[in-house]
Amino acid sequence: MPVTTELEARPFSATLRASTLAVHDRANHSVYMNALFGGDLPLSGYTRLAEQYYFVYQAIEEMSDAMAGDPVGGEFVFDELRRMPNLERDMEFLLGSGWRGKIRQLPATEAYARRIREASEWAGGYVAHHYTRYLGDIAGGQAIRRLLAKNYEVSEAGSLFYHFDEIGSAPAFRDRYRAKLDTAPWSDEERARVIDEALVAFECNVAVFTELAEELRLAA
Repeated sequence: MPVTTELEARPFSATLRASTLAVHDRANHSVYMNALFGGDLPLSGYTRLAEQYYFVYQAIEEMSDAMAGDPVGGEFVFDELRRMPNLERDMEFLLGSGWRGKIRQLPATEAYARRIREASEWAGGYVAHHYTRYLGDIAGGQAIRRLLAKNYEVSEAGSLFYHFDEIGSAPAFRDRYRAKLDTAPWSDEERARVIDEALVAFECNVAVFTELAEELRLAA
């Protein structure tokens, strides 16, 4: 009986999720996220996170434009996922007119955006960052949407980043996305590279949360 590797023995999407679970949990339980979910931040503390997302998604969606014609990466370019229009409306609500001159990116955010652009020279690197951000926002991000409504009475503008009305059924969309991961024509070595880059993406998120906690003087 032929020996199969772990990457061959189960769907790649399942392997990718399992491989990133530990760092995903570390991001979810960072000092910053604990403070946010614990109700310990003013709305301005959340606004600083939204500002960082503006720069991160600017990079991802620039790379989506560049990747649109790629035979592999183009399969993961979904116009209905684009966050920049909603983020711009959120910035207007959270920071007021002239918000473009007010937003500031942290050093970790700048490094994160730079990594997205560098990794996206290869379709698999682009997909690793795309998967890490969008699928997380469609799923776990909905908890932040509910928190914004409950703690800050922000349910429309200010939280539109987490509104994914254009994708229809979220579970059905996630299934379609995972099917694309499973059928992407990557070798085992390339799949391992995708996993490695997804781990880097999560570490970039952790670094942003760490710097936010430091800036806001949050206690561990």
